[in-house]
This record gives sequence, structure tokens and C-alpha cells, in this order.
Amino acid sequence: MIADDSGDDIGASEPASAGGGSSSGVQQYHPHFSSLDLDAMRQPGVSGEAAGFGARDAEGSAGMIEFQVGHIRRGVQYKVVESDYRRYIGKCYEFGNGCTWLIRLSLRQRKGIWEVKRYNGPHTCLASSITSDHRRLDYHVISAFIMPMVRADASVSIKVLLNATASHYGFRPTYRRVWMANQKAVALIYGDWNESYNELPRWVLGVQVTMPSSIAVLRTSPVRIGGQLDESQAYFHRLFWTFPPCIEAFRHCKPLVSIDGTHLYGKYGGTLLVAIAQDGNSNILPVAFALVEGENAESWSFFLSHLRQHVTLHPGLLVISDRHNGIKAALEAPDGGWLPPAVYRAFCIQHVAANFALTFKGKDARRLLVNAAYAKTKVEFDYWFDILRSEDPAMCDWAN
Repeated sequence: MIADDSGDDIGASEPASAGGGSSSGVQQYHPHFSSLDLDAMRQPGVSGEAAGFGARDAEGSAGMIEFQVGHIRRGVQYKVVESDYRRYIGKCYEFGNGCTWLIRLSLRQRKGIWEVKRYNGPHTCLASSITSDHRRLDYHVISAFIMPMVRADASVSIKVLLNATASHYGFRPTYRRVWMANQKAVALIYGDWNESYNELPRWVLGVQVTMPSSIAVLRTSPVRIGGQLDESQAYFHRLFWTFPPCIEAFRHCKPLVSIDGTHLYGKYGGTLLVAIAQDGNSNILPVAFALVEGENAESWSFFLSHLRQHVTLHPGLLVISDRHNGIKAALEAPDGGWLPPAVYRAFCIQHVAANFALTFKGKDARRLLVNAAYAKTKVEFDYWFDILRSEDPAMCDWAN
């Protein structure tokens, strides 16, 4: 059904004239513009309010996306003049300069449909320039297209998604736009960042029910509003966890554990702390994990105290790490259980060699340091260290 600006219904077969009409002076309507059913335009598999041309809800508007895709495939550009939950107006970028294409839609709330109030078309403009991008190929459109690929493989690279989008639409969007589309697709499939953090208590409970004897320690911070404590909600602070197979397997591994942290680059950042063991065949085994706010003395103490309590119980243990001050403070705490003779500390040669290379250039010097570090006897160590000293005594002073 087509309606004019007054809101009175007009038969679809009766063309209406308008001042901004097409070059022929006759306003033409495509059949698929006549009536837009909101229920039919819900995005498949996603719950939420129905959405149409004039509104884009949290899940995106299927009707809007189809509308944009049509223009993208035809290679024509248009701009959105006005868009809200009740009205949508779009004009050709060449409007007033050789093209009169315009569309105006309004929401009929009682009928639950979007109606075309005015349509001047088709486009009468000619592309003034060749471009590799399209203004309407936004991240909402791209997100709808890449959804099946993200659902099949959540780790698919942005480069793969970008190339697939360019091949499908014939336009090459920017890397950032595809990244934003991927973020939206992941949020629609797996939930957004807030939802994921809110699911942590349920995840902990699920792990402990599914795998009894699993260890999970969740810490939260209170929420204060206007100086008052809000007991109805809390902020995530830290989480430590390990599984029974990890605890049992560590008893049969070498008496050493490597600890390190890696930055998380999501919306809220943070750091993932991991403890790695090694079996008799030198295969690595992750044994404990923690999500913390960052690497500092408090977060490392939280991780190491639970690691010592639940996993690394036997004495004579060797801890391998980098030289981070937070690790040093946590290991040297009097009541932490990480002091000799219960535990001894060694430095990761990869971190040491990387820092060494920042001061002393050249592959030979780094190779000598690594060979000395991997020496299995004192005689072998002294051999490589003497060569290092002959190259530059300052290298030995740095290593000591």
C-alpha cells in the first residue's frame, strides 16, 4: 500500500506526481516498496523487536540491510537525510545535480508496517567517479553477510572476511569497518562483553557441576553509586580456575612450572595469567589460569597463592618466569609459600635474551648468552661465558 504525505491511502496502481519526481514527471513505485511487514523483516534466529527501514535495533534491521544491498549491487550512492524509529528519508548523492531519486518512509504503528510516503525514481544520475568503496556498505550490511562465516569459525581473520566481502559486493570496505562488523556478528552469536561477564558465575557453576573437584575462585568488587553501596550488582575483579585432570597430571610432570601473562585486547582489557608444566617428554601442559586486571603484585599474589594451594603442592619446585616486579614481589612474600627451600626461581631465557638484544646488538652475542644459559654442566657454562667475556666484558656484567 502506498500512502501520500497526508496519510490517506492511495491505490498502488494510481501514480502520484511530485515536485521532485523522476525525469519523466511520473512517480513510479516498485512492487516490493508497496508494503513492508515488520514481522517478516525480523532477522532469522535473533530475538527482539521487529525492525524495518526506519529503525535499526540492537540486532540490526533486515529491511534496511536489504534496501542498502540493492543499491550497493547497482553501484549507486545515496545519503540518509533523516532516520529514526518513525521515519526514514534517503536522497541520491547527486540529488539536485542531475538526479531526482528520493524515498520517504514512515511507520504505521497501528498496522505494524512501514509505508512508502514518497518515491522518486529510478536513479537518473551517472556515476561521476569510480570508487573502490560504497558509502552504504556499512558494518551493519557487512555483519549480516559475514554472519555464517563467523558462526562457522569465530576465529576467522579480518583479512579473510574483508576479501570475501569485496568479492561478494564488488566494493572493498576498510579494515576497520570489517572489524566492527565482525564485532557485531560475534556479539549477536555469542553475546556482547557485558553479557559474557554476567555469565561468569553460571560458567563457574557449570564447570563445577560437570567436572566435580574443579577449582574456581571468583572475586568481585562492590559498586558504589553516589557514595552508597549498591548490593544488587558487582564488578568483575579476578578469576582463578584449574581442572582436576590438570592437578592430577602435574603430579607426574617435572618439578617445574613456567608462569607468564598475556594482555587481553577486548573491550575491558585485562590480563590472562597462565601456569605451564612439562612432562617427561618435554610436552607442555597448561595447569592453571587466571583473569586479572593487569600484571601487578596483588594480581600475581592472587594467582600464585591459589596455584600453590591447589596445584603445586610438592617441595623442591622450580618456578620459571620473566623479571616482572609483580612476580618478584609475590614470590618473595614471607607467607606465600614460594621461598627456598620449598621453591626455587629461574628466569626465562627467551625473555632474558630479548632484553639482552636491546642493549647489545648482533646475533652472535645473543647466541653465546643462550648457549651459556642452556648449558647442563658448570664446565660447559664457563666455556660459553668465557667466550662472551672475551667479546665484551660488559655483556657478562649485564648477565650477572
